[in-house]
Amino acid sequence: MLQFEEYQQRLRTLRPEIEEIGAALDLETVEREITKLEEQSAAADFWTDLDRSQKVLQRIKQLKDRKQIYKSLLDEADELETLCELALEEDDESLDGDVRSGMAQLEKHIEEVRMQTLLSGEYDRNNAILSFHAGAGGTEAQDWAAMLYRMYTHWAERHGYKYRILNYLDGEEAGMKSADIIIEGENAFGFLKSENGVHRLVRISPFDASGRRHTSFAAVEVMPEISDDMSVDIREEDIKVDTYRSSGAGGQHVNKTESAIRITHIPTGIVVSCQNERSQVQNRAYAMRMLMSKLMEIKEREHYDKIEDIKGEQKKIEWGSQIRSYVFMPYTLAKDHRTGFENGNINAVMDGDIDGFISAYLKMNAIKKNEVKQD
Repeated sequence: MLQFEEYQQRLRTLRPEIEEIGAALDLETVEREITKLEEQSAAADFWTDLDRSQKVLQRIKQLKDRKQIYKSLLDEADELETLCELALEEDDESLDGDVRSGMAQLEKHIEEVRMQTLLSGEYDRNNAILSFHAGAGGTEAQDWAAMLYRMYTHWAERHGYKYRILNYLDGEEAGMKSADIIIEGENAFGFLKSENGVHRLVRISPFDASGRRHTSFAAVEVMPEISDDMSVDIREEDIKVDTYRSSGAGGQHVNKTESAIRITHIPTGIVVSCQNERSQVQNRAYAMRMLMSKLMEIKEREHYDKIEDIKGEQKKIEWGSQIRSYVFMPYTLAKDHRTGFENGNINAVMDGDIDGFISAYLKMNAIKKNEVKQD
């Protein structure tokens, strides 16, 4: 029965971690904000502005979910403590499996919630817009861009996020040339901002009859979705709007009507497209949101004159600029060059298991911020 005493000891070490998470979640402030928002929702004119009322209700739900997350951690720990005590009192070895799996689940939940507490950016709570761009190399690079697209959509599904395809341009033989998607859910941008940059693949190419090893590059651009009430001034005379019919093989990815929208922001040269919604109105609305997000990125950096400013760390899609490498041959390893974090289970990574990379990046940023404050 020694194992149950060991479980109890592990639980005692986890309790302070849970309490630290509670402090980081700032639940007193959360409770005050819930009270304030619920007072607003009870006002007689609350439903006169439907968009605003929906945002208030959504925010209340987010805050209550945050409270519930902490309560769930406490409940899990209490339940495991009770199971351990029961096993020791009854001398019942059969509970070992339940306690063992429960401990693993609790530790996983603690790590997931700890990641959330590292999010403090202004737009971290927002939805995320991801853009994928194949680098030079034709079919090989286009296939790699499609693999990254699959990785991030699988990550979204694993975390209960929804994603919507805004734009998808098929590759000539396989994969994709480019795509834009929006991942919807609280903290989507906060988590995925770590993925902005160039990603490098090393593998034996399935498109090379000689079985040679190839290196390919693709870029992932990550931006927060900017809501309509955020201040981004876009003048009508500064944009050029084109309509066109979706092209390429596409399949389920694109809407084959004359409703696709391409918007060019003339002062910066930014071009955004949306082709997957049912109408020009919907496509234009999403394209404008993408444009607003890109302009907000430039505004935050205070460099309006350079389109490259929205690219963050990714620079050129080529050797030496990658943030992460994915090696399939001669060994299997995914390694982040900024944090040093690595995972040898490349298949799991490509199936969306990238939380370790995200966590390492968030922790690195938190350390840097603390160092700046101390200076």
